Amino acid sequence: MPVLLSKSLAFVLALSTFAGAGAALAAGSHSGGHSSAIGEPGDPAAADRTIEITMGDNFYEPERLTISAGETVRFVIRNDGEFLHEFNLGTAAMHAEHQTEMMAMMEQGVLTPTGLDHSKMKMDHGDQGMAHDDANSVLVEPGKTMEIAWKFTADTSFEFACNIPGHYESGMVGEIDITKSALSGS
Repeated sequence: MPVLLSKSLAFVLALSTFAGAGAALAAGSHSGGHSSAIGEPGDPAAADRTIEITMGDNFYEPERLTISAGETVRFVIRNDGEFLHEFNLGTAAMHAEHQTEMMAMMEQGVLTPTGLDHSKMKMDHGDQGMAHDDANSVLVEPGKTMEIAWKFTADTSFEFACNIPGHYESGMVGEIDITKSALSGS
């Protein structure tokens, strides 16, 4: 029981970091995004390989990936933690923008520490899209496994991260190194 209490306390403390900034955070559409800067959705049936990612409370295993430009990867993401977590592919700037959207989702009650209120995701939130339907991102509830496929068309390095309030700041971020494609002879 003490472990659960300390993890809960860590979540509350991380979330409180943002509590005063809630009104100042821009509420944006949570669909579409800027994912084309880092690649495009891939076909899982045509994936070059599968990478398994395990999420715990504020960490990923593995923490760093090396992927070839042009490669399509099927990610199998398992949440072994006690809290809701996200696997999101993007640049640091994309994550910063996405964090404001995630805060809006938290403030609207769409996200809870341990899950999603699916009924609130479908509600009209004005100009705030709450679907969390970007192809480069998935929310994974505790004990669940989700998949995404991504084709890495950009030849620049970027990150995978959890943008739930407080998680990125507490270290739930990993690096993706993109190498030149061996297939293109580069």
